[in-house]
Amino acid sequence: MHGTGTHFTDRTDAGRRLAARVGHLGGADTVVVALPRGGVPVAAEVAAALGAPLDICVIRKLGVPYQPELGMGAIGEDGVRVLNEQVIRLAGVGDDQLAAVERRERTELERRARRYRGGRPPADLRGRTVIVVDDGVATGSTARAACRIVRARGAARVVLAVPVAPADWTERLSEVADELVCVGTPSPFFSIGEFYGDFAQTGDEEVLRLLAEAASGRRAPGPVDVDRELVLRAAGVRLAGRLTVPAAPSGIVLFAHGSGSGRRSPRNRHVARYLNRSGLATLLFDLLTEAEEPDRRKVFDVGLLGDRLTAVAEELGRLEETRGLPLGLFGASTGAAAALHTAAALHTATALGPAVGAVVSRGGRPDLAGPDVLGRVSAPTLLVVGGLDTTVIDLNRRARARLHCVSELAVVPGAGHLFEEPGTLDQVAELAGAWFLRHLAPLGTAQDPVSRAP
Repeated sequence: MHGTGTHFTDRTDAGRRLAARVGHLGGADTVVVALPRGGVPVAAEVAAALGAPLDICVIRKLGVPYQPELGMGAIGEDGVRVLNEQVIRLAGVGDDQLAAVERRERTELERRARRYRGGRPPADLRGRTVIVVDDGVATGSTARAACRIVRARGAARVVLAVPVAPADWTERLSEVADELVCVGTPSPFFSIGEFYGDFAQTGDEEVLRLLAEAASGRRAPGPVDVDRELVLRAAGVRLAGRLTVPAAPSGIVLFAHGSGSGRRSPRNRHVARYLNRSGLATLLFDLLTEAEEPDRRKVFDVGLLGDRLTAVAEELGRLEETRGLPLGLFGASTGAAAALHTAAALHTATALGPAVGAVVSRGGRPDLAGPDVLGRVSAPTLLVVGGLDTTVIDLNRRARARLHCVSELAVVPGAGHLFEEPGTLDQVAELAGAWFLRHLAPLGTAQDPVSRAP
């Protein structure tokens, strides 16, 4: 693909599209090696598609001191060091400055290598085809270093594969790899992130999870049957969404995003990916149009957001891919109040669609739904709050006291309002997945008695 149309929803999307370009490389002797952290989600999809083992090659970019995003070189495991003399000269970087940057990055490289490998030795690459994967190429310094490392470790054939790169990338890197594979080489090219809808930083926890899944062979119950953008009509407006449906889904979870967020929320996408691997379909969509987003009154209009969420939920009952699936709602921040609004409205199945079978709130404001709405919710409801978010914990406790349904309050220790602390968002995903799988039973299945535990 060429031109400015190159665009990926996120690294998982990029990995799936890249995997389609390297199918000819599958074989018993193939190993996929990722550049952490951003390259790991991409490489995980490639490795899964090829049925190949996944390993890492820890590289650290050497950024210009006053412009860190501009690479003047890279260092890697086994003492590999690659410098871009032209960048160093043009940026006026002195030897002392270069040495200081290298010392700092070497310390971080050693920390990451210890954490990611957990004492395990690197994969044996001798005599094998090694596909080096990153989320993109900019200057090429890190990719160059990675290719040199795997070559030094005995790779018989080195393939560098990335979703996006500048048009001249083959001229820069052809001497370090036997084959270069890229989904798109758009021009102009300013940065890798401009070609991703969601380019949020990949955390250590996600890297560890993906490596563990690859090592154990744990994947989703089946392939993803549907993964597409769509536009839904709801309450007189057109709303964009992302629908993902795994093979033989046991239900669908509709996401209601918080104030100022949308279908590309990195936190909700993280939870959605976990649910997809658990066999649940997901729909992430924008509750507001682009024109409406700046209007703070609409951002906090729970009635408006709830009505639109209800309309979208009913629309799912008409889509071929989701018709008849048990329905769950996942609400974040103000989206939690909208989810409860919809749960109260869709408390029984109708010709337009199923009743809401379960609700999960992440760092939500269920109190904004109001006492009347809370009293009419019949779907089992899980309220997840960070342990450091004391004000919201109290608001959730008060809101839960007004619910007359199965309900629980789960407090994640050490987590703030946004669950940015390492591992805390994974706990949210696990709690949500267990709740939905437990309660999204086919119609007619008996539910648990009302839980009123503190």
